[in-house]
Amino acid sequence: MRPSRVLSAAVMLLALAVSAAPGRAGTPTMVAWAPGFPGSTKEAQPTMDALAGAVAASAKLPPDGFAAVYQETEKGGLARLSQPDAALAMVSLPAFLKYEKELGLVPRLAVVQAGAPDASETWSLVAGAGKLKGAADLAGWQLVSGASYAPRFVRGPALGGWGALPANVTLAPAGAVLSALRRAAAGEQVALLLDRAQAASIATLPFAKDLETVARSAPLPGALLCTVRGRLPDAQAAALMRAFAGLAARPEAAAALAGVRIARFVPLDEAALKRARAAYDAVKDAP
Repeated sequence: MRPSRVLSAAVMLLALAVSAAPGRAGTPTMVAWAPGFPGSTKEAQPTMDALAGAVAASAKLPPDGFAAVYQETEKGGLARLSQPDAALAMVSLPAFLKYEKELGLVPRLAVVQAGAPDASETWSLVAGAGKLKGAADLAGWQLVSGASYAPRFVRGPALGGWGALPANVTLAPAGAVLSALRRAAAGEQVALLLDRAQAASIATLPFAKDLETVARSAPLPGALLCTVRGRLPDAQAAALMRAFAGLAARPEAAAALAGVRIARFVPLDEAALKRARAAYDAVKDAP
């Protein structure tokens, strides 16, 4: 079993990777920001360039009229989004909820990943079979997740419906999901909070029978396309949103979307986002 099968949820965000250098002066730039996911910002530059080109064509801009960059670290994303050309951000829900107010993020569209039925995401808590009966049993455990940088998301939208997590749970980044799954299967005090694609990969593991999904979140928004701090005039922002929303209907954009493992951009589920915000805001004891 290759680790890449377990980390399949990161494929789309890895494919979005591109050089972290600033975009051309005056060019509206989208920052695809994926804290907690692996990947080089340089490896997949052609795929992001192709997406930016498709957006420019859909918006009837010159070929160099739209740019895109990727940041895979929390610190790097914050720095890049502070630059004045960063007009759009494509972010996961944990990053959005943590930095919505600080960065002035306004959600405009939702992202449907290739192969997904819709734009929602479900998070699953996985541990060794029979090890966890309730949230209180996580006392003293390590909880591994790509969302670990956003503790209020983990404790609220992701797992709040299961129960209040003990204060002494240690949140750890998901740098080695396969290794953490092996440790959990071996009976160690390790649990994993996985997104839908990661959780689906567990069935392919030779030790899957030693693992158990003990809790799942309600369906939550997945990745969101946002405007940043009103850096675009309203008319220009609306035109770019129409361009993103229309990509799936343009045959010449098919390869660009496939390259970043995106099926389409769709209207927001405002009710689901409101519920996620409420669950996040209800958590007061985590940063």
